[in-house]
Amino acid sequence: MTAPLRRRGPRPLPLHLMLAASRGWLALADATMPSSSAWPSWRAAWPISRAGQAERQRILASLADGNHAPEAFRAALLRRLMRQDRALLAGIAAYRRHPWQRDLPDPLAPWSEGGSRLLDYSLPGAKGPSVLFVPSLVNRAHVLDLTAETSMMRFLAGQGVRPLLLDWGWPGEAERAFTLTDYVAGRLERAVMALPGPAVLVGYCMGGLLALAAAIRRPDRVAALGLLATPWDFHATEEDATRARAAAALLPAIEPLMEATGTLPVDVIQMLFAGLDPFGIARKFRAFARLDQRSPRAALFVALEDWLNDGVPLAAPVAREALGGWYGANTPARLAWRVAGAVVDPAAARLPAFVAIPHRDRIVPPASARALAERLPSAVVHEAEAGHIGMAAGSTAETALWRPLLAWLQSL
Repeated sequence: MTAPLRRRGPRPLPLHLMLAASRGWLALADATMPSSSAWPSWRAAWPISRAGQAERQRILASLADGNHAPEAFRAALLRRLMRQDRALLAGIAAYRRHPWQRDLPDPLAPWSEGGSRLLDYSLPGAKGPSVLFVPSLVNRAHVLDLTAETSMMRFLAGQGVRPLLLDWGWPGEAERAFTLTDYVAGRLERAVMALPGPAVLVGYCMGGLLALAAAIRRPDRVAALGLLATPWDFHATEEDATRARAAAALLPAIEPLMEATGTLPVDVIQMLFAGLDPFGIARKFRAFARLDQRSPRAALFVALEDWLNDGVPLAAPVAREALGGWYGANTPARLAWRVAGAVVDPAAARLPAFVAIPHRDRIVPPASARALAERLPSAVVHEAEAGHIGMAAGSTAETALWRPLLAWLQSL
């Protein structure tokens, strides 16, 4: 605990601490409360799930049957909550003081424009078409080149592939006015044109939607299309629709911030992601506190957390289009999303396609990604036994995604 602080995350720290505390202390307040006086808002299963509510009633009934004082149970629960709080703080402190630092050098950039650049990971003697990876606009591109051991780019290069990574960069004065059309029909298309011939486009998450639109626009320059954890139907299930509309409903509240900065700030984006699993941050940091801090597993945890907390703001016009259009109105699945005036319809992408759908994905629900695979004329579907991030950069990523993607690329 005497080591210097190396990082400020997890961001936004006050939100995560508040969520962790509220879950525990609200549960404590409700633990011995008769069901007739439970808070009405909890009937919707938050912050205690319906299974948790049933367990609470079982515990209360057992206490009553055994003539045990609810106060004793409450005291025991209080001690457990305090242990959890200590474990959370220990995990955060260990993360902030961990000595790991990313030191991988960037490869050469044969093309750049504004804050964006193409990073060429190919090795001498590599054959076949260029494979251009398109990441999301809200995270750093290096999730695909995280560490020497967990780098999809370097793994593929070592197998003879010619991978390039589009690093979107930080939105400067010009990019803050960009729409999705500017990114797709402008910057991404010019990056594709900078390659020596038709390329394979591989998009990750939000980047998959951009890659899809570019592939439809330029079939002469895109030979095949890979889509990794890419959403399409944002209202695929009733639960997905409710969550998506809730995100879109936040637009009026965050509009003053976007007006002032020209972007959707990083911490606001982090808050939106936190809403997908409000208590997941506390859970994973408690688990991190139990790890051997010198282990490769601990180093990978820190690498991923550093990447997550080093986000990129989103240009305000793109934020409005994504939140209001994609999430609120479900424009992609309704074939109402347009780029440069033309509808983006996967049915028009008549080229080989690879769709990777991670099973344990909270960011892009599997049903949303499957809807995209079903609309593509020639899609190879890969069901990945991993989560959204773990599929790309986790300890099992090579098995979950890298090798299946490599096999598809080689089959081309």
